[in-house]
This record gives sequence, C-alpha cells and structure tokens, in this order.
Amino acid sequence: MLGRRLGGQLLLLRDAAGKTQQEAAQVLSATATKIVKMERGWVPVREPDIRALCTFYGQDDPKAVDALLGLAKLDRERRKARGWWNEYPALRDMVECVALEDVASSVRTWQQSVVPGILQTADYARAVAMGNGMWEDPAEVEPFVESRMARQGRLVGEAPLQLRAVIHESALRQLVGDRSVMRAQLGHLLEQAERPNIRLQVLPSSAGAHPGMNCSFSIVTFDGPGAVDVVHMDTSSANVWLESEADAMHHRVIFDRITRLSLAQHNSAALIANILREM
Repeated sequence: MLGRRLGGQLLLLRDAAGKTQQEAAQVLSATATKIVKMERGWVPVREPDIRALCTFYGQDDPKAVDALLGLAKLDRERRKARGWWNEYPALRDMVECVALEDVASSVRTWQQSVVPGILQTADYARAVAMGNGMWEDPAEVEPFVESRMARQGRLVGEAPLQLRAVIHESALRQLVGDRSVMRAQLGHLLEQAERPNIRLQVLPSSAGAHPGMNCSFSIVTFDGPGAVDVVHMDTSSANVWLESEADAMHHRVIFDRITRLSLAQHNSAALIANILREM
C-alpha cells in the first residue's frame, strides 16, 4: 500500500507536468515498463530515481521531495520485513491484514456478528473456524488458532496497538461453542477492556436500525509520511481493501455514528457482565 501511495503521487506529478511515461523513462535510462511498475507500486523506488523524476517534473519544493523520499524508504523497509505471520500458511489471505496490523498505530473495528479476531479466546476462535467450515482438514484449524492468538501480542508492549472496538450486542449473545466457551470469551473481553490502549463499546439491540447494518469493517491507521487509513472488510468469498482517502473518510463517519449510538465504555462493561451472568 505504501508503494501504491508513492506511485500515485509520482503519477500526479507526471500528469501535472504534462510528461509521458516514455519521457520519464528516458530520464532514468529505463523502459516505460519501469515507470508503469513504479506508478502502480509494484516495485520499490530508489532515492536517485525519485530525485531525478522530481527535477524532471518541476517539483522543487524540498519538503515535498523529502516526503516522497521518506515514503519510499518506509516502503522499502516494509518490503524487507518478514513477520511471524509468514510461518502460518493457515492464515491464507489474512496474511496482508495481519502484516498491516503489525505496523499500524491504531485500529477501529466494528463487528456485528462475531467478537473481533484480535480479542478472541483460543476456544472461541476454534469454534468459529469449525462452525463456518473455513477448512476441510481439521488439522489446519490449530495453526489458525495459534496465529490468531499471536496477533494479540500487538496489544501489549512498549508501543501497543490502540484498539477501539464496537461490537453489536447480538454477537455477545450468540452461542459460539458451548456455554463455557462463551463465558470465557465474555470474561476475556472484560479483562481486555481494562487495558489503557483498548476502548470497547457495545451497540445494544435496543438501538434499532443503525449505520453499520450493511457490513462489519475495520479501519487501520498508520504513522509515517504519506500514510493513509485503510479499510478492511471480510466477505464470504474474499477480503476487501479500500485504500482511498474518500473511502476511509466515509467509513470513519460511519464508525463515529455507530459509536455515538453505542453504550459508554463502563455501561458496555456492565452489559457484558450481565450477559455473562445469564450465560
């Protein structure tokens, strides 16, 4: 995503300067294919190439050039990273989500049917995986559960992930596994909600119709030059990523509206405790 962000900015500069990809390629003594790959974020971009293109495009603002250089450096570093998630093939197409979560500064997540993955207990995650038929081979379930538990490492440490989660009441009452699994899951939520970097709210069923009825989603936020919020949604067949500022803003507005309809954090904890006693 950082590469696509950088490439998009280089494309805007080229268009503003009225230059073609072939002309830009000549400046770098390269082919037009290289410019295409750079502008689409398919390849890392070297500092000399950025400086040469900025000069050719007439971009002489030192701050603007430094911002592009910083974005390119961060992109190159991210491409070299190999995290623990690569050791879990059971994650499948969730690898990109976990990798982004690992370098994010904060995540806002709205879930209307399940507890957010990063807040699930092992037994709850196992029951979800078995229930929705994610794998034909039951042996693949345990590595998935292990990887989901590993994600929770981002919630602790010197620079923990700032997590703001809103869960619909129905997800807390839905029996996943048996009652002992749900009791443990609800208790885990109450424990996690006490962490200073976690804000947990519940949207009560009494709220009625609300802006988040169409789908659940997460908004992932990053620090660093050129960083933009990314929206992630799960569908029954694929993971969907929305990377434009317009999409991010649209979902930030929806999330804010949902939180305003939700119970305050202490009232949310009280509701969870009540459901736990009833379970």
